[in-house]
Amino acid sequence: MTVSREELMRLFELAGAIRHGHFELSSGLHSGTYMQCALVLQYPRFAEKLGRALAGLFSDASIEVVVSPAIGGLIIGQEVARALPEPKGGIAGGVPALFVERDASGTMNMRRGFSLKPDQHVLVIEDVWTTGGSTLEAIQVVEEAGGRVVAAGALIDRSGGKIEFPVDAQALLDLPIASYEPEDCPLCREGSAAVKPGSRFARSVS
Repeated sequence: MTVSREELMRLFELAGAIRHGHFELSSGLHSGTYMQCALVLQYPRFAEKLGRALAGLFSDASIEVVVSPAIGGLIIGQEVARALPEPKGGIAGGVPALFVERDASGTMNMRRGFSLKPDQHVLVIEDVWTTGGSTLEAIQVVEEAGGRVVAAGALIDRSGGKIEFPVDAQALLDLPIASYEPEDCPLCREGSAAVKPGSRFARSVS
């Protein structure tokens, strides 16, 4: 399923998912623009359309499992898995959609009884790439669990294509947005306080 850039942007704009202000991203970087994918993914028909379009980028890959980092990747990971063809030897339930999550120490783990078979082909799906840190952590967890990551995907790459992944990586929408280290943030220098709208542990902003 092919979706144009204009249609993708229209979905995000309709949902109010493109926000402007002063934000602290989950990576710790600051930015004047934030893409809140949860606002567009709250609508099942939008989520289904985005999931089918993202899955279409990996139509040539053999994928047996989708793994996403919680919380941001949960819904889009489920929709991508739903759109992928049934794996051979499955239980007629479709491609499994697993997720990895952080424990109390902030370390990414695979929990809740999820497991992977040795060398099982995995597609890692995220909502937004800024530094790619969560996706890289998810790849590491999958490999430690015995799976083999064959590709990674995201709805939005806001890095401008600067992230280097050890596997084939594709985003549905390349949307370079400036982000800054806190000490170099022009918005901070102007005296405004960054708010943290993401899903990782909240930190107070002085």
